[in-house]
Amino acid sequence: EVKPGQVLVKIEYVGVCGSDIHFFMDGHIADYWVEGDFILGHESAGTVTAVAGDVTSLKVGDRVAIEPGSTCGECEYCKTGVYNLCPDVVFMATPPVQGAFTNYVAWPANFCFKLPDNVSTLEGALIEPLSVGLEASSIGGVKLGDSIAIFGSGCIGLCTLLAAKAKGATEIIVVDVIEKRLQKAKELGATKIINAKREDPIAAIMEYTNGEGADIAAETAGNSITLKQTVDAVKRGGRIVIVGMGGEAEVNFNFEKLMWKVVSIGTVFRYKNQYPVAIDAVAHGIIDVKQIVTGEYGFKDIAEAFETNINNKDEVVKLVIKM
Repeated sequence: EVKPGQVLVKIEYVGVCGSDIHFFMDGHIADYWVEGDFILGHESAGTVTAVAGDVTSLKVGDRVAIEPGSTCGECEYCKTGVYNLCPDVVFMATPPVQGAFTNYVAWPANFCFKLPDNVSTLEGALIEPLSVGLEASSIGGVKLGDSIAIFGSGCIGLCTLLAAKAKGATEIIVVDVIEKRLQKAKELGATKIINAKREDPIAAIMEYTNGEGADIAAETAGNSITLKQTVDAVKRGGRIVIVGMGGEAEVNFNFEKLMWKVVSIGTVFRYKNQYPVAIDAVAHGIIDVKQIVTGEYGFKDIAEAFETNINNKDEVVKLVIKM
């Protein structure tokens, strides 16, 4: 049911996110517990089929990417542009807010972004993870000529790679333990891939960077081991970006080394003001986000998609559901 300020979107594509898998397997993420029936999915796009009377920015027939976090617009954080910190955010597929694996979603029009004619709704659904990668590159201050070491080559790691490449990073090092994902990273533009099962990633990074380390070290895997390694991988005077959320709330970290290297740390929580940037980058061919997709399933096969994601992690980067 469309309320004032909202549009009704017929959902066409939804990405399967790691958070969906966690909720499906564990019934919770941190303090967010599923109670009763719950619809997952928050990486979505589709076509507007109805608009509230007060909405003028969109019309029936517009194809849109849905930003899944709707904020209050009134608090200090919203008014200063860092709306991802809004304490009253309503985030899709985070209990008790229902998600997008459904036929229709009513959502605030100001968080539905019109897609250009040359951007598909499949790409529209991928704007969400791409926005995380763009946020990581922004927090890390990636610029032309930089080197970046990315720990983790899952969906967010690859989106961080794509964002860093688009912003001019010339040396992109990707570390993982899954060879297929590393090969995908190479395909997308990594200049050096390191399988941490086969070689010491820090030694390999140091050899590749002539003993200096990378300008930026980004942790996207949510792993305590790789989080600790960022201190060794980063160059003196460089930047660490923490993107992945791991299972451990507290991790031992070498702050002494951090201090004598004079390294700054930035953290990523979702994203802010990235959807228009991401859509423009895809529309102008600067970023080909479709390349991260490793499988597409119809909605009737969604259970198979989830089982594949759980049981064949070595073969999966990003699965999408066509509704």
